[in-house]
Amino acid sequence: MATLNTNKLDNSQKDIRQKTHQALKKLSDDIGRRHSFNTAIATLMELNNNLLRFTDTSDQGMAVRKEAIEIMLKALNPITPHLSHHLWQSLGHNKAMVDELWPEIDESALEQDETQLVVQVNGKLRAKLMVPINSNNQAVESLALKEENVVKFTEGKTIIKVVVIPNKLVNVVVK
Repeated sequence: MATLNTNKLDNSQKDIRQKTHQALKKLSDDIGRRHSFNTAIATLMELNNNLLRFTDTSDQGMAVRKEAIEIMLKALNPITPHLSHHLWQSLGHNKAMVDELWPEIDESALEQDETQLVVQVNGKLRAKLMVPINSNNQAVESLALKEENVVKFTEGKTIIKVVVIPNKLVNVVVK
């Protein structure tokens, strides 16, 4: 299996890696500070569901999957030490799980290239857009006005103004 090379990841691999490190950040807080094991388990289940939908079997895809599984096992260790130790050794590790350090959060994996914007017409949700972070307002406005459901609710009406809140919202006011 190839070693993880973060410079060679495609978008779906980056997405899974981002979800993995977001989960790790939440797990670190849930287990370390809050001692809230029920929310930690819920976070692990959500990450597991994301991994189940991730079907990439390329070398880098498998390296991303391995990183996520190892992080999940390390996070499970305080809750289910015997099971996580057994699974850890099943992955081919010789070192005992109890001797492993808590995984480090890769802050670069948490950075987002795109953000989801909510598009409203007269304050009612009509669409959601994925746009590059810090896109210019005119480009965002143009994309929003081309959305099928936005067109449906603005057709034949006068657009009074379009309010763009960067990286969050577009509200189209019509009369």
